[in-house]
Amino acid sequence: MTTTLPGDQRGFFARLIPPTPLSRSLATQSMLFSTGEGAFNTGSAVFLTQVVGMSAAQVGLALTLVGVAEFLFAYPAGRIVDRLGPKRMWAGSTVGRAGCFVALPFVDGFQQYLMVGVVFAIFGSIGGASHGSYVLDVLPPDERVETRAYMYSSLNLGFTLGAAIGGVALATGSLTVVQYTPWFAAVLMLANGFWVTKLPAAPHDLRVASGEQRVKPPGPGPTRNIGWMLTSFFTGTLWTNQVLLNVVIPLWLVEATDAPRVLLAFLFGTNTVLCIFLPAYTARGVRTLQDALRYTWWSTAFFVGSCLITMVTHSTVGLVTVFLVWLGHVTVTGAELAISGASWAFEAELMDPLRRGEYQGVGEVSRALGGQWAPWLYTGLALSWIGGSEGWLVIAGIIVVATLGIGPSVRMAERFRDTHFPTEPIGDPVDLTPESA
Repeated sequence: MTTTLPGDQRGFFARLIPPTPLSRSLATQSMLFSTGEGAFNTGSAVFLTQVVGMSAAQVGLALTLVGVAEFLFAYPAGRIVDRLGPKRMWAGSTVGRAGCFVALPFVDGFQQYLMVGVVFAIFGSIGGASHGSYVLDVLPPDERVETRAYMYSSLNLGFTLGAAIGGVALATGSLTVVQYTPWFAAVLMLANGFWVTKLPAAPHDLRVASGEQRVKPPGPGPTRNIGWMLTSFFTGTLWTNQVLLNVVIPLWLVEATDAPRVLLAFLFGTNTVLCIFLPAYTARGVRTLQDALRYTWWSTAFFVGSCLITMVTHSTVGLVTVFLVWLGHVTVTGAELAISGASWAFEAELMDPLRRGEYQGVGEVSRALGGQWAPWLYTGLALSWIGGSEGWLVIAGIIVVATLGIGPSVRMAERFRDTHFPTEPIGDPVDLTPESA
């Protein structure tokens, strides 16, 4: 079974555009979503402290509790999506998130924000499960990974556009502008929800409409698929490259090197450009589960390389430090791109097509367990042993152990799939023509 579009012979720039109408629609949706989120997130620190009136400690606690709520609701959200259909729940969750953005300018204090944040987390869990289920369900098997790559590029492009819009709001110096920035995000979320309603119904949606999905799917569910849970867990560990990218290397630059702080802007700029232009190319090599496992080793090689490069910058000076910190950031971006393609292939190949929402929920919980500890642990390991290499070597060792574990886990999940999953496509072929208004 292949998981990437074969034979795309278009030129470099032409291949930056998704090749099919459906993939272009899904990429557009990704950009609408991330532009709204990015516009709010850019000024969220100012919004939460200066508009809502929380202290920095309260902001940290509130965001942690919201994250816990999203974690706890991930599995029930997946069950709901399977029951009611991914497209309907995706559109509904988007409208719910828009409602939360509309409410934000009127929030005053920690408790009110926490109430809105928990509701936002619930809709976020439903949206994540339904989005992942819909995309896998509606796309032909040989288009899933490459289309996800185009969506990832569009997501990063949208976040960049949103950051620029949020930056303009901050540049005005007006708290009133910052206070009502969530309304801009709400408008884009509503447009996003409307766009989702125009996407074609996927086979799971058709089964729900016919009443077939009310019958419990045969066979065991994902909580009995130990291979899937372990694969998701180790994938979550490999995705801690984001912690290195966004937390550890920036803190290391400030605390342990002589590099100018302005370099941080160039680091994040490089990552953004690479993650906009390269996913469609880096994902083309993922055709089978074996390819995906190979990409996990590429990701690990980049991750370990980043650790080794970055740890020596404590002893370098001047332009050498600047170059090596930048190179360490580029290599960890390589780890991000490689694990992206592998992750999409694991989802495409190892989830029960009758239970994709439930599998998304279980996978989200397992991935969180595999990586939520990383900001605290990695920061402590890297910065507690300044001047030595022990902390960075331990971080690299954690990633190597996770990669060693993911191979047997995938094979276990593959055997479970071959034993319990349907062997033939389910439902009628999908009509790829968007629904009329």
